[in-house]
Amino acid sequence: MEKFANIFYVLASVLFILGIKKLSHPKTARNGNFLAAVGMFIAIVATLVSYGKIDFQLIATGMIIGAIIGATFAIKVEMTQMPQMVAIFNGFGGGASALVAAAEFLKTGEITTFTLGTIVLSVFVGTLTFTGSFIAFGKLQGFVSGQPVVFPGQQMINAIFAIGMLGIGYMLVQSPSEMNFFYAVVVISAMMGITLTIPIGGADMPVVISLLNSYSGIAAAATGFVLMNNGLIIAGALVGASGMILTNIMCKGMNRSLTNVIFGAVGLKKESTGEGTAKQITVKSYSTEEAAMIFDSAEKVIIVPGYGLAVAQAQHAVREVAEFLESKGKEVLYAIHPVAGRMPGHMNVLLAEANIPYEQLKDLDEINPEFEDCDVALVLGANDVVNPAARHDTSSPIYGMPILDVDKSRTVIINKRTMNTGFAGIQNELFGFDNSIMVFGDAKDMLQQLLKDLKEL
Repeated sequence: MEKFANIFYVLASVLFILGIKKLSHPKTARNGNFLAAVGMFIAIVATLVSYGKIDFQLIATGMIIGAIIGATFAIKVEMTQMPQMVAIFNGFGGGASALVAAAEFLKTGEITTFTLGTIVLSVFVGTLTFTGSFIAFGKLQGFVSGQPVVFPGQQMINAIFAIGMLGIGYMLVQSPSEMNFFYAVVVISAMMGITLTIPIGGADMPVVISLLNSYSGIAAAATGFVLMNNGLIIAGALVGASGMILTNIMCKGMNRSLTNVIFGAVGLKKESTGEGTAKQITVKSYSTEEAAMIFDSAEKVIIVPGYGLAVAQAQHAVREVAEFLESKGKEVLYAIHPVAGRMPGHMNVLLAEANIPYEQLKDLDEINPEFEDCDVALVLGANDVVNPAARHDTSSPIYGMPILDVDKSRTVIINKRTMNTGFAGIQNELFGFDNSIMVFGDAKDMLQQLLKDLKEL
């Protein structure tokens, strides 16, 4: 039976890999998610069948409860809250791995040194992921300050925790009957999840979510070794590796150090002195009618979606405006920053929901050269990802982060509800540029009125 189970695990692994491959592009992402889901279903069935004596009634009850919770999240959670949901799911994944490993540790019977070592690793990484993910959720939801939470000796405390974890983990492997060692592993792991995450600022949360996703995969792989389950080992390794690769890509895209993110130093290295927020910015406020006249004379328009667009659920309204402009012979493109919104791919998913052609979605490297011959750049709720301070203000928490070069457009029309700062907590100097104008209001309402004004010209 084990041989047949391994065959199905291989099949599931192939589906996982194909799913990850398809997730690399918005056009195929939905199919990729489906393939991965089928692979996971096959892996679950193979595991249940191979273990033989199992209380299927209890298993079915757990699956039903889990399905209800998952379906509720999928239906009820708004697109703007998707990053928070991903953070919670990362935490649940890590917590589940830690609980399974703990259950194996508490079972009666002889446990090998290797198994004890993997139990320690699974409990450590899983618990760290659980607490760290809920801190990330709190920062995204506003329960915890989005600013870096720092205190004297923070890095020293993290180092002490890490050394203590190694020492106590070793003692637990040598003396598994000493339950205090096990409890200490759980407590230290939980504390490290908190202390490694709280110094990371809100602007870097997308990187943190990706890293915690990788951790949940590592915890799952470790638990796979605890149970000697090849399917879990493969699935965990794929999640861990792909998550770490994505984290590294995002770090490069945001000019962050992967080492700093792993060890909770982001936000400590580049603390803002407040100079960016002290500058007085004078903005030019225009009506939608005045903005419509600017669009009417434009030939090339680049739309820059941001979190404000997601909050207003204005993706359908922006598509209608774009289609009208295209009907007048104008070129319309969408500039997608890799961390626009609150997680990787947030804007891609949002615009795909409105059936905006994938060919019009351009990533940062592809779209930036286009701004120099762009007549109008329409910024909808984006803030930090278009802030020119990232290029020159060394005191800014976003310094060094690649941005969309919207300021190089002939005219920049910016839509915001208020002059509040972005998630990084700094004022955007773009708002005061000579070629920038502001159209205040809810993005959806503004776009609907803009479309009406365009039709009346």
